[in-house]
Amino acid sequence: MKIAVAKYAVGNPADFEAFAARQRQILREACGAGVELAVLPEYLSLELASTFAPEISRDLNASLAALQTLQSEWLALYADLSRELRLVIQAGTFLTEVAPGRYRNRAWWFAPDGTRGYQDKLQLTGFERDAGVIEGGDELKVFDLAGVRAGIAICYDSEFPLPVRAQREAGARLLLVPSCTDTQAGATRVRVGCMARALENRIFVAQAVTTGTADWSPALDTNTGEATIYAPMDHGFPDDGILATTRGGQTWAIADLDIDALERHRAQAQVAVDLDWDGQKAPAFRQARHS
Repeated sequence: MKIAVAKYAVGNPADFEAFAARQRQILREACGAGVELAVLPEYLSLELASTFAPEISRDLNASLAALQTLQSEWLALYADLSRELRLVIQAGTFLTEVAPGRYRNRAWWFAPDGTRGYQDKLQLTGFERDAGVIEGGDELKVFDLAGVRAGIAICYDSEFPLPVRAQREAGARLLLVPSCTDTQAGATRVRVGCMARALENRIFVAQAVTTGTADWSPALDTNTGEATIYAPMDHGFPDDGILATTRGGQTWAIADLDIDALERHRAQAQVAVDLDWDGQKAPAFRQARHS
């Protein structure tokens, strides 16, 4: 399975059609490389806030409310591109109103046959909590994407091992991580989380990122990181766990994933955290004793 993860330079589109034209362009580039699944970053849809007046785009609450008027067009755009390009698309996230003035950070995926689904972000960052209008999700899902069972862990969620372990136990062998970080420390935390989830679960992890600056947006103001596809650090895979990563101005990191190899290499694994997982649940290990 050939996949691509985006390092997406945040722009300032004048209107929805300008936004849509750019999505068509970059996704056609991925399609031209023979990709079956493309992953876009968290908060990408907030780029659309620039299409509103400055008093709206510079105010998070006002921009979230205004964006709801574009949600049906946004959903239709990626559904149409998925069908047209015969490409599974994980379209980053759209902060979706679930009750008056209450939003969830929702990661949508689209398949060429017209099916679609989503995973809500479970854990909120300090920024999201402080906004006062964003709430965490209450359901953990896995999906079948292009013949591979996958889960989604939105940015901060990738730093928590237990939900991802539950996705792995539900059959996920690929974890999609749409992310958006504004500091090098934040980018490192998500990168380390992705590597840890790949190691302990023997799965592939595909992280998309935003990059650049958008001084008109309180959420997309500064962005950093590299889009990367991770594998377990073991026999048959790169020693550093990195299958592909962006450099400089690259938009896409692309890699072929051998899902069957994840199972084939289990018997010859140098370490088998996925198989030894339950060992840490021993009663004696649940509480440390000071001696």
